[in-house]
Amino acid sequence: MNGLAARVPELLRDRAFRRYWTGQSVSLVGDQISLIAIPLAAVLVLDADAAQMGLLKTLELLPALLLSLPAGAWADRRSRRRRVMVATDLGRALLIVSIPLAHLLGLLTLPQLYCVAFAIGVLTVFFDVCNATLFVSLVPTSQFVQGQSLLNGSRALAYVGGPSAGGVMVHVLTAPFALVATALTYLLSAGFLSRVAPAEPPPAPAAKGYFTEGLRWVLKNPYMRAMFAAAGTLQFFNFIFHTLFVLYVTTELGVSPGMLGLALGVGATGGLVGVVLTEPVARRLGIGRTAVLGFAGFTLPLMLIPLADGPMPVVIGMLCLAEFLSCVGVMLVDIVGGSLQAALMPDAMRARITGAYRMLNHGFRPLGALAGGALGTAIGLRPSLWIGTIGGALSLLWLLPSPIPALRDLPAPDRHDVAPAA
Repeated sequence: MNGLAARVPELLRDRAFRRYWTGQSVSLVGDQISLIAIPLAAVLVLDADAAQMGLLKTLELLPALLLSLPAGAWADRRSRRRRVMVATDLGRALLIVSIPLAHLLGLLTLPQLYCVAFAIGVLTVFFDVCNATLFVSLVPTSQFVQGQSLLNGSRALAYVGGPSAGGVMVHVLTAPFALVATALTYLLSAGFLSRVAPAEPPPAPAAKGYFTEGLRWVLKNPYMRAMFAAAGTLQFFNFIFHTLFVLYVTTELGVSPGMLGLALGVGATGGLVGVVLTEPVARRLGIGRTAVLGFAGFTLPLMLIPLADGPMPVVIGMLCLAEFLSCVGVMLVDIVGGSLQAALMPDAMRARITGAYRMLNHGFRPLGALAGGALGTAIGLRPSLWIGTIGGALSLLWLLPSPIPALRDLPAPDRHDVAPAA
């Protein structure tokens, strides 16, 4: 028993982190169910076309562009950021429940899906900017990589189980009723977060340039600037791809919702492989080269999807392989990139920097979704997927000439590395 206990990661022996990690893990599964169930509700129940799918995805992502900067500035002035996260979990649960309820009453419409998607996006922005501070309140700097590995390990497991469960639920219950499971996960997440009470950094004092301080810091820091440019390019083209993915696979390739969920779940086991590999790869190659490898592994395998053709077993096999390899890459990017950002950020600016980075980075998502809807309508689904996959690979061109590849270890955090006020 002692030997088994010794193998448990050190952070999971801490009760507060364990509760935080459990809540995050549960809600990640719900996120993956809704990721497949909401688009399928639009396609299968409401007959949405490419342009409508593009609008749905755009409205889901638009709050990251519009609200990340003010949300980060607002959160840095709060002393109880955890309570904000609990409130956003409860709000997202109520919004999700409205979809199956409307479907049960025969009132479900695309405008309702648009409104729910936008409102969930708003609450997610506030959750994420507060989460950046809660994470470092629970995890010491020396364990950032382990903490990120545990959280992304949960994400990988969610990638494995969530889409498969979502596909099966859609097949058995229909897409709207599958979303009840997502609402339950948000409630469980709120319950676990309500039982965590770390000492959070004090509120930041307002000063001249306070609102834009995080944005200026991101653009000033050479590591964050390179990561932003690469991630922004990736996000734009990847959301051209993802906006049309479900529509393409279900209509042009003829893959059923159940088989799509199964293919995504099997392919997503690559995320588990990525979690296991990240620490040893980072020790061998260094933090920077691992990030570059992750960007390549994330983007290049997705080219197999517009290539998919032939008998259904071949198509499913290509979908699984593309997802598997891409999920290995995305774990390398998320773990190493998340650890690097956590190490670089000054404590007093974490929410503002997270908000600025989300605005710059995630702000490309709605633009990509809009472009995906327009391209899918104008030139067809498969050519649009080629643009999305090839364009995403161009993200490497921002990293290679930057200081990122030469970075061996995480930099020592500089708590006073703040851009001067304008």
